[in-house]
Amino acid sequence: MALDQSFVGRSYPPTAPYEVGREKIREFAEAIGDANPVYFDPEAAKAFDHPDVIAPPTFVFALTFKAAGQQVIEDPQLGLDYSRVVHGDQRFVYSRPLHAGDRVTVTSTIDSIKSLAGNDILSVRGEVHDEAGEHVVTSYTTLVSRAVEAQDAQAAAQDAQAAKDGR
Repeated sequence: MALDQSFVGRSYPPTAPYEVGREKIREFAEAIGDANPVYFDPEAAKAFDHPDVIAPPTFVFALTFKAAGQQVIEDPQLGLDYSRVVHGDQRFVYSRPLHAGDRVTVTSTIDSIKSLAGNDILSVRGEVHDEAGEHVVTSYTTLVSRAVEAQDAQAAAQDAQAAKDGR
């Protein structure tokens, strides 16, 4: 079933504030294998005019995808079957790096919904702002909800009929 086009442009309320922690930044940098000292050492970060350690550029994905998951993906009115979703694309546009100690919120907006060969392509924008309301980064996430194969559709129809018949 195609996603509802009327959701294009829908924005969800900002998330509760998330405090970016030094330890989370360190863990993330270690997990991706990036030993840049600005991710670990406050003095190294200050040498580059940052108030504290900064997060690797892809760190923000954890925040923006969680917001999209809790709001967009789980919106029952949208009708997205997450079991069929694959991650299609990701990009970030920064105004400034995320720093340890930042308290940020994410506002998710559905930018587009397209159908292609039976697949639904959902583009979600996550705007990240700090406590002062200043823009930090925008995340653009593309999700692909794979088409229901004819066999899957037939099995679902048979299951629905069996439930209707009380079997």
